[in-house]
Amino acid sequence: MASHIGIDNLPEQRRKIISKRGASFTLMVCGESGLGKTTFVNTLFSTMVKNYADNRRRHAKQTDRTVEIELTKAELEERFFKVRLTIVDTPGFGDYVNNNDSWMPIIEFLDDQHESYMIQEQQPQREGKIDMRVHACLYFIRPTGHTLKPLDVEVMKKLCTRVNLIPVIAKADTLSQHELQKFKERILQVMDVQGIKIYCPPIEEDNPTAAAETKDIIASMPFAVIGSETDVETPDGRIVKGRQYLWGVAEVENEEHSDFKKLRNVLIRNHMLDLIATTEQKHYEAYRAEQMETRKFGEGRPKKLDNPKFKEEEEALKKRFTEQVKTEEVRFRQWEKRLIAERDRLNKDLETVHNSIKELEVDVESLQGASIGSRSHRR
Repeated sequence: MASHIGIDNLPEQRRKIISKRGASFTLMVCGESGLGKTTFVNTLFSTMVKNYADNRRRHAKQTDRTVEIELTKAELEERFFKVRLTIVDTPGFGDYVNNNDSWMPIIEFLDDQHESYMIQEQQPQREGKIDMRVHACLYFIRPTGHTLKPLDVEVMKKLCTRVNLIPVIAKADTLSQHELQKFKERILQVMDVQGIKIYCPPIEEDNPTAAAETKDIIASMPFAVIGSETDVETPDGRIVKGRQYLWGVAEVENEEHSDFKKLRNVLIRNHMLDLIATTEQKHYEAYRAEQMETRKFGEGRPKKLDNPKFKEEEEALKKRFTEQVKTEEVRFRQWEKRLIAERDRLNKDLETVHNSIKELEVDVESLQGASIGSRSHRR
């Protein structure tokens, strides 16, 4: 499968390092359905990397209330340089009325990949390790023009501690430039208040051109993108990837319309190596250090709730168990009171019998004394 991945833009030394690491890159796309995640991925790699979902299943899945983890693997090649690409999608996320704990399968997946790699590192033979750690997570934000939803805030707070988080405003052509800029400012304000840390590419101060380009990329965050696999003709006769409207053409790679090129530079051109290195040196090491502080060597990681749809069932079982325990406690207290009352009654009866016996003993002694006295008097 051939694609313009732009790896040749990397310096020779960096390309060797990537090759040494196995030339594998794992990208996660997360967000509500209908935000164009599949279209964006296929546009990014200029080929059909990921197939489109069957939207007819979307309504049938409402009763399941589950978030799935879907993997798509591809091998991209350019000028005999291969990159093993893994796309991680999360269908079902954010699609329901009650989205409590809908992010749990995503968090579990990220932790599981760190755990799997850590276990492989502990083996005597560490060659041929399978590395499925996620190097970047694109979180797609619905272009409401207002601010982040509580679900977005909650999920990104959990993601940013585990993976290189890159927020993306989907369908940027639905907002004007002024609305888009205000929307970005509100998002950044919320992220700052909530302590959400997003990935920022390093600035190479020794290269003024690259430094200026990186600063421009950072200033454009969160990225507002347009995805399209369709070729359209612009009014000036150019054939470009974009979307045709009555007012004109929204071009995917036009930086006045979209931040697509900047995001592509971050992911697969200039900063792929840093994404891989940051995953290794920051997120994986943080996970490894945390696990080594709280676990014994060789001990398995305690699993959290595997599927959020079981959480309500678990809560219902806990509630029913608690009610049964309370009922049994009431029955026990009542039985204990009856038992104590019966014990007191038996003790009183026993005391009465003892008193009667004592009285009888006194009467017997009196009778014996009287009998002995009468015998002595006769003599």
